[in-house]
Amino acid sequence: MIQGTLYIVSAPSGAGKSSLIQALLKTQPLYDTQVSVSHTTRAARPGEVHGEHYFFVSETEFLAMVENNEFLEHACVFGNYYGTSRPIIEEVLKSGVDVFLDIDWQGAQQIRAAMPEARSIFILPPSKR
Repeated sequence: MIQGTLYIVSAPSGAGKSSLIQALLKTQPLYDTQVSVSHTTRAARPGEVHGEHYFFVSETEFLAMVENNEFLEHACVFGNYYGTSRPIIEEVLKSGVDVFLDIDWQGAQQIRAAMPEARSIFILPPSKR
C-alpha cells in the first residue's frame, strides 16, 4: 500500500489556512485526505464534538501522553494544552490517506523535526497595500 503524505499548513492567525484546507477538500472529494484532529485540555464549546473538532482530554491525561511521547507536537496556549497525536497520524498515513495539519509555525517546526518527510505549506496573509 502507498504511504500517505503529511502536509503541514501553517500561517499567522487569521490568514485563512483553515478556509484554504476546507476549500481544497471540497474540490477533491475522491482524493483520500483528512484534516488532523488535535487533542486539547480546554472545555468543548457549544456545537463542538469530541473526535470531530478536538479530542477533549483532562490535563492529567494530556501530560501522561506527553510523557509517553504520544504527540508529534504540543504546546500550552492561554493556559490550555494542544497536541497532535503521533499514533493517529502514523496510522492514517500507513493506510495511504494524506493528512493536513492546520497548525501554527511553532508546531510546524516540531512536526518537521519529528517527521522530516512532511511537506510544508506556509500561507502569507494578504497585504494591506
